[in-house]
Amino acid sequence: MRNKIVAGNWKMNKIRGEANDLVNALKTASIPAGTQVILGVPSLYLSELSSNLQGHAIKLSAQNCHQAVSGAYTGEISAAMLAAIDVPYVILGHSERRAYFHEDNAILAAKVDAALEAGLKVIFCCGEPLEVREANGHVAFVQKQLEEGLFHLDETAFANITIAYEPIWAIGTGVTASKEQAQEMHLEIRKMVAAKYGDASKSLHILYGGSVKPSNAGEIFAQPDVDGALVGGASLKADDFTQIIQA
Repeated sequence: MRNKIVAGNWKMNKIRGEANDLVNALKTASIPAGTQVILGVPSLYLSELSSNLQGHAIKLSAQNCHQAVSGAYTGEISAAMLAAIDVPYVILGHSERRAYFHEDNAILAAKVDAALEAGLKVIFCCGEPLEVREANGHVAFVQKQLEEGLFHLDETAFANITIAYEPIWAIGTGVTASKEQAQEMHLEIRKMVAAKYGDASKSLHILYGGSVKPSNAGEIFAQPDVDGALVGGASLKADDFTQIIQA
């Protein structure tokens, strides 16, 4: 039986005091047994919030890392730097990184390798735009993202991957995939992984992302191949995120 994961992606939100206030509120939340909570916070706060969360079950994640170990990459952060401050997770391949920063599957494959080499666990995002969904090409689109971004890994390395399926048409739009759409795509992803890695697909966590909120979290989490969520806007509000965790 796979446990549940509820990850929050703060994106470029919260100034320092607000970040600590939100973490302090979440530290008092009742977290159901078998549920892992992960906070993807701005890199500027990772060290301070790691100290704040010392001894707590909530884990931290970076929102990105560079594919190089070091070098002349002004403004970038390496996976080794994250590992050195005991950050256990990194989010890679979010649609905003793909769209705004032109990260293609080859770049993401290199980032995945760098993160795993540094000892990080990866939350790897995939998902299709609206026009692909409407043309019924969503399964093939996501399969290409996984094949080119992840499927070069051996089974041992792949065990450190969590996949987050985020249909682009549902991110920040208020539109959420139906529970049937979420289950259909998660099952397809699990089949893809099974075809490549066999029984490793049974332990793989696949998260849903896309306008998850307290009102729809329960029905989404109830689907047999949905193992939790990568939450955007609702993770910035302690009450909303707590309700999603408890769902």
